[in-house]
Amino acid sequence: MNSEDKPQGEEPEAKAPPAAQPDPAEPREPALQPAPAQQPATAERTGRQRLAAVLWPPRVTRAQLIVAVLLFVLGLGLAIQVRSNSDNSALRGARQEDLVRILDELDNRTQRLEDEKQRLEDQRTELENSSDQAEEARKQTVQKEQQLGILAGTVAAQGPGITLTIDDPSGTVESDMLLDAIQELRAAGAEAIQVNDIRVVANTYFTGSGGDIEVDGKKITAPYRFKVIGKPQDLEPALNIPGGVVQTLEKEQATATVVRSPKIVVDALRPAKRPDYARSSAQ
Repeated sequence: MNSEDKPQGEEPEAKAPPAAQPDPAEPREPALQPAPAQQPATAERTGRQRLAAVLWPPRVTRAQLIVAVLLFVLGLGLAIQVRSNSDNSALRGARQEDLVRILDELDNRTQRLEDEKQRLEDQRTELENSSDQAEEARKQTVQKEQQLGILAGTVAAQGPGITLTIDDPSGTVESDMLLDAIQELRAAGAEAIQVNDIRVVANTYFTGSGGDIEVDGKKITAPYRFKVIGKPQDLEPALNIPGGVVQTLEKEQATATVVRSPKIVVDALRPAKRPDYARSSAQ
């Protein structure tokens, strides 16, 4: 189409000038880098949410709990101490008359406590002494009871002593010969005596003769065996003195044998009798 054929009013299109070619001799400017894109707000909120998820709910271990309790107790003690110091500081502003009255009250309280302490110590000493005295009295009573029981024949006894055995094959031993033996043993310090199975006491008596001898109304037969508790070194010589029990029995065709022993048991007992009229005079 020719230019004449174009519609009127339309201007011919302008052609763009050709782009300038870069001169190889000129230095090139560095190319501009694009600015980094900003993180979206949603990413920041997601990080906070993760941090909150880590911190809540709190996970407390046993050790942390113990430390927290100890710190609480320590803080409570410090608070009480501070409060106590604050209460004591109130005395600083007190008047002299008030301070004197407080000191007097403290002195009176201290004196009362000292008096109470002394009273309690006196009671303790009295109780200890009375307890010791009662215990000692009880021991002495038991010992005395045993001694009297041995003498009365109501308690068995044991100890060193001798055994006197009298054989009478011909039946010539008289009751008075056995009584003489008892008297000699008592004079030598015999403390407990038993003839066969009869306990010899203060009121024991012998009767009969010719193999028909009775002790306290009970018949005994030969051999006559005396079990005696006492000092053997004194008992045996008392029987063997010239003209004593042993020689007298030998003249009557009887034999007497004395044997020492570190332990003699006198176990024949007599029943305890209650006196009809006598009473203890001790209050």
